[in-house]
Amino acid sequence: MTAFQTQAQSALLVFALAAACRPVPAVNSPAHFNRLARAESAYHDLRSLKDQIDVTTYRGADRNVRGESIRELLARYTAARPAVVALLAEPDSQMLGSDDRRALGIMRRTMDRELVERLDVANSAPVSGPPHCTYSADSLASRGRDSLLARVYDCYAYAARTIVVESDTLDRLTILGMLGRTDDPERRKRLFLALDPVWRSVNGDNSAHSPYRHLIRLDASRWKAGASPVDASARRLGIDPSVMEKWLVSVLAKWRDITPESLIEPWDAYYVAGKASRVLSSRISLDELGAVNHRFYRQLGADPVQLGIQYDLEPRADKTPVAFTTFGGRGISRDGVWRGGEPWIFATYRIGGFDNLAEMLHETGHGIHIAAIRARPALHDWPDSDPYTEALADLAALEMYEPAWQVRYLGDSARLGESLRAKYFGIVMDIAWSLFEARVHRDPSLDPNSVWTGITRDYLRIKPHPELSWWAMRGQLVDSPGYMMNYAIGAIIIADLRAHARTVRGAITDSNADWYPWISEQLYQFGLARSSREVIEQFLGRSISPDALLRDMGRGTGW
Repeated sequence: MTAFQTQAQSALLVFALAAACRPVPAVNSPAHFNRLARAESAYHDLRSLKDQIDVTTYRGADRNVRGESIRELLARYTAARPAVVALLAEPDSQMLGSDDRRALGIMRRTMDRELVERLDVANSAPVSGPPHCTYSADSLASRGRDSLLARVYDCYAYAARTIVVESDTLDRLTILGMLGRTDDPERRKRLFLALDPVWRSVNGDNSAHSPYRHLIRLDASRWKAGASPVDASARRLGIDPSVMEKWLVSVLAKWRDITPESLIEPWDAYYVAGKASRVLSSRISLDELGAVNHRFYRQLGADPVQLGIQYDLEPRADKTPVAFTTFGGRGISRDGVWRGGEPWIFATYRIGGFDNLAEMLHETGHGIHIAAIRARPALHDWPDSDPYTEALADLAALEMYEPAWQVRYLGDSARLGESLRAKYFGIVMDIAWSLFEARVHRDPSLDPNSVWTGITRDYLRIKPHPELSWWAMRGQLVDSPGYMMNYAIGAIIIADLRAHARTVRGAITDSNADWYPWISEQLYQFGLARSSREVIEQFLGRSISPDALLRDMGRGTGW
């Protein structure tokens, strides 16, 4: 990991060189730079307060880990914001160089969109009961998309964490993990169908008046007007959306070609893909999840403890069912000393197992990424491409599907074909969901159950069940329409990056503590300082291609 010069040193050097070469107007003069530097420092502090307010709220807590209350943090934020607004109004963008002008523009936009005057802070106290989920979707839709979306997601989140199976109350991820480990086919079916309340919370009875069908109609006009997040994700990486869709279909076709021809029930598809989990999950207790996760990343020089990564993993009544990573604070260089940030990881684990380990390794991959960012405060953020961001989280995490990794960290291994099937079942499911979203938003009159049935039958060899909305089990389909495409495109990116990294450095499993500094310098450190496309293409020496992913899938021929 390289240490950057402070922003002041860099800017003054540029100014001095420019002045020495030729007479120029006072662009990026010390006075202009000092005003921007003061504004940027204050902006960083304000954003850190917002980050702390966010993670404290996500934790369902009244105080942050340093004992500061939400009320105190809000008061400090409210008091500090006017000064930041005033400081950002001072610099004349026309008197700044292009990099500083861009930084100023980003800060001003972030103030308008995220660091707003009145923060909408959710109640951090535990919820007193279930949300009201017997409602008229027609009525809520008439009030606008946001009203309907909030209700659908609340009901989805409640249903996903309160699934009744026999005498137990389980959550969605626990059920999906059990499908891969339950030998009795009838019990697998019961487990799968127990998810029905989750599906209905999103799509009701699948009629034209269902909550989801209202949402896609409300979204469709924005998508057609050029605001499609699916298309934007591809274009930002320099890929035509139609080409990207063909790439994704080629991945699904590859899966179809290397799997047995007979159709299987959806609950059995999870079981077939779960052979590696059945072999290895007994070696991963709930306590071992964190231990294995930390041991692996520590070997690579990315010790989560030393990097200040925080975890909130306990089940909680008011907790979102979607795992995610965010900033609890952002690093900054002050007085020539780097002060690290505070990445936070939120997930819910009631049991251990191979599948939950996969998710924890992925989220920690996000954590070590943002811990390595060394951009100036204005640009200290996620990259400009969500697919690239998701890809970086799996750069090391996908090593868990290699038998050599399994032997080293779990003491045993599944066969290569079993591991690859586990790895790519999740990927092709994400691709299926992304194509599903693209198609139903392209034509909201389509029956979503029929669209899903067609994709999973034709490519994943899963028996049709058009009577079930079993596609409706991912929260991103509700609160982040189009986001599933990021996982799909990210799978292509990560296969390409991993193949190149292996060529340059060898297998990650065999790497040591110098891996993290190297990959940080190559890929992790930039934030918004460079475009994702530029970083990827410089690393690869070419543009993105699906070839590496298709080759890797080919290792599993004869599953």
